[in-house]
Amino acid sequence: MSKPYAIRTALEEVLDGLVEGDSFPPERELAVRFGVARETVRQAVHELLVEGRVERRGRGTVVSKPKLVQPLSLKSYTEGALSMGRKPGRLLVTWEDVEAGSAAVPDLAAALDVADGAAVMHLERVLLADGQRIGLESTYLPTHRFGAFTETFDPTTSLYAAIRATGVHFGSAVERVETVLASPREAGLLESTTAMPMLRLHRRSVDTEGRPIEVVRSLYRGDRVAFEALLDDRD
Repeated sequence: MSKPYAIRTALEEVLDGLVEGDSFPPERELAVRFGVARETVRQAVHELLVEGRVERRGRGTVVSKPKLVQPLSLKSYTEGALSMGRKPGRLLVTWEDVEAGSAAVPDLAAALDVADGAAVMHLERVLLADGQRIGLESTYLPTHRFGAFTETFDPTTSLYAAIRATGVHFGSAVERVETVLASPREAGLLESTTAMPMLRLHRRSVDTEGRPIEVVRSLYRGDRVAFEALLDDRD
């Protein structure tokens, strides 16, 4: 058995004896306990950090909360967080009008079925779970359908609930998930680093009549969020 694998197995056993919020032993102590180089321990601890098993807190390391598991469905982030007993929250970053077809978002006109140059509402928010920054959500809505939100919508609350309150019913969505690294700006907003793997989601939702509702580009910290989907092969 290789030393990296052996130390990783040993650290898993250490974790088994701890609970959420417990202090994780420092690297120097672990290196002495298991008789390996500190660099070997550091690499194993880094893997646990990336997986979200432990997290840095001040100068120490503690056992993390379980990852927030979000369903790949037409449920909102709020519904997913509440279903796991977590407190959802949002911080507004950007709320602006953009033009469909602009260089910044060239495919937006086609995705929202509006003309080039049409007004589109852009809402960017940091997503929180129990106060932790877990995601950065960028939503584009056709202004001709949801322009009233400028006066009525509270950006710290559920956007899906607000959309449904207008009488719009979600029909279906196409969603793609990929692994990426965050830009310096994104990492800063998520209180992470550019080396931390992220999960990027692209979603286009339509209503029950097939009319576009939204285009969403979300970035989630890979150490704090996981996704699951219900697969059913019944006819």
